[in-house]
Amino acid sequence: MDSTQLGLLALGLGIILGGGLVLIVALAVRARGMAARAQSRELPPALTAALDAMDDATAVIDASGAVVSVSASGAWLALTPGQGLDQPELHALVKAARLGGSTESQTMRIRRGRISDETRLIVARATGIAERLTLLIVRDISEQERLQQMRQDFIANTSHELKTPVGAIALLAEAMESASDDPDQVRRFASRMSAEAQRLGELTGRIMNLSKLQAADELTEFGDVAVDEVVAHALEQYQVQAESADVSLVRGGDRGVHVRGSANILIEALGNLIANAIAYSPHGSRVGVGVRATADAVEIAVTDQGIGIAEADQQRVFERFYRADQARSRRTGGTGLGLSIVKHAVSRHGGEVRLWSQPDRGSTFTIRLPRSEAPDAGATPARRKRKGAAAADAA
Repeated sequence: MDSTQLGLLALGLGIILGGGLVLIVALAVRARGMAARAQSRELPPALTAALDAMDDATAVIDASGAVVSVSASGAWLALTPGQGLDQPELHALVKAARLGGSTESQTMRIRRGRISDETRLIVARATGIAERLTLLIVRDISEQERLQQMRQDFIANTSHELKTPVGAIALLAEAMESASDDPDQVRRFASRMSAEAQRLGELTGRIMNLSKLQAADELTEFGDVAVDEVVAHALEQYQVQAESADVSLVRGGDRGVHVRGSANILIEALGNLIANAIAYSPHGSRVGVGVRATADAVEIAVTDQGIGIAEADQQRVFERFYRADQARSRRTGGTGLGLSIVKHAVSRHGGEVRLWSQPDRGSTFTIRLPRSEAPDAGATPARRKRKGAAAADAA
């Protein structure tokens, strides 16, 4: 082999060795970069933006169980980047997803934050998004649980309340059949049966009204409502009841103010307050209905001189079927739904109901509603299709 051939061979070997060396270096650099990315706790900007756009609480957890990033909607979980998960249930779920290499989902109850003892019912899902990173999504279903419990309680309470008049009617029917030869007894049982049927009809009607108020649909017949007419009609409805109980109805305060809403619903709400005030007032006392208007609100207060409400019961009187005085409520024929209807009716109008009461000193229920401008004079008659006696009654 001459010198020329030896030179070419050496050159070829040099090229091969150099190329191999370059390839080895490139592969090492690439492996190093992949390892660095695997170890990196930095998230791509697009992923961070996606986390912030999610409605559910979302966090990225690294292999050590520390929080890398958390969405704005996850603030209630009190997760801090760089720190571990405080909730052991979530930590166990993330670990299971990382070790199993699959998506793990579980419904659980966890403590809210690090200090609070409040627990929340959640649905949590954990899934791997990188070699050392796990995506944790937490949906709070506590409100759904509360609503479901309210539905169950409502059904149970309604069934219980309906059984009483239905059972009474059945017993009275049997008694009437047994006393068919005694006209006086038949008349007495028929009168009691009529009273129970009326009570059943009232209870059914109130349940339907409350269901409508709790529905998601917007109120119909929404327009400018004259407060004078609401007060006049509510007082008129319960004038006979007041006279029978020897209770005087007194109207005072501002006149000529308006609110936005449904006149029928507001009349029923105010009427419920007046009916309660009459039922719990002693003979010879007064029930007052006063109106006070401010620049942006109208307050309608119903005040009685009755037995009052104990402080322990004041927070619960607006609950469905709750009665502070069970025995008295039975005697007066109360359904336990009146104040709940008031609360929901006023809430649907953007207002609130306030209560002041002291035992043996009476109670004051105040409806506060957003005030609206009075309608044009030409439009007022069209919106006042109720009884023409309203103007004379308000005068």
